[in-house]
Amino acid sequence: MDYKVELHAHSTASDGSSTPSELAALAYSNKIQYLALTDHDTTDGVKEAMERGRLLGIEVIPGIELSTIYNNESIHVLGYFKDSSYQDKDFQSFLKEMQDYRIYRAKKIIDNLKEFFNIKLDYDEVFKKARGVIARPHIARAIIDAGYSYSWEYIFNNIISKDSPAYVHNKNLSLKDGINMLKALNALVVLAHPVLIKNSPFQDIALSGFHGIEANYYQNTSEDTRNFIEFSKKNNLLICGGSDFHGNGKGDKKHGYIGEISPNQDDIKSFLKALNLI
Repeated sequence: MDYKVELHAHSTASDGSSTPSELAALAYSNKIQYLALTDHDTTDGVKEAMERGRLLGIEVIPGIELSTIYNNESIHVLGYFKDSSYQDKDFQSFLKEMQDYRIYRAKKIIDNLKEFFNIKLDYDEVFKKARGVIARPHIARAIIDAGYSYSWEYIFNNIISKDSPAYVHNKNLSLKDGINMLKALNALVVLAHPVLIKNSPFQDIALSGFHGIEANYYQNTSEDTRNFIEFSKKNNLLICGGSDFHGNGKGDKKHGYIGEISPNQDDIKSFLKALNLI
């Protein structure tokens, strides 16, 4: 049997444009059987997505995209939970701390935009439209909505990129601690979008305790994907992949459409078996 999956998707619980319920319904309408909800630093949308998925007859995998720091660079860790261990009180308390820091971070980025780019935004308006965690896509949208004549891509590449003076890192959770935290909760840990790593060889990071890497990704070239797959096979790592769906429309050139990117069937089955789903 072949499976259609989406292993990397975001909802309004972080910086996606679809609610968790809408995301599950969209997955169903695109004939996806397994949907992983991997919001940034939160599992708040998981229950809603799972309930809607259950009604529709699709499996929603509880997940997260955890922000960590390694070599002064933000490294994202995808965690896929095999059970309800993500509800652990200590883990949820930690995620609450990360969310509180994201509020500080958003305010600081908005202050920096005024200082370095003379871009003036109202934090309260940005927060209201975000409906949850404020992340860079919300700020990019606010810049466009405020009438500044920048494209979505230009804003991300030049104004709020990691190299911009306006940028502020997420809460300082080390890569090692992030991996260990998720493993302690019986989660599979996967290195998200290695193609985006700039400061370190992805090989060094991938071999620091991950179960797999996101070898298939929207921003990969075909050569990138081939190299990541070869590396994964050589080092006995799970081969994962997803669209990183945010639902931000045609102006979002950094993410794919739901179900658009996934591993091949053999790799999908290995991943689902590792999660005890098949």
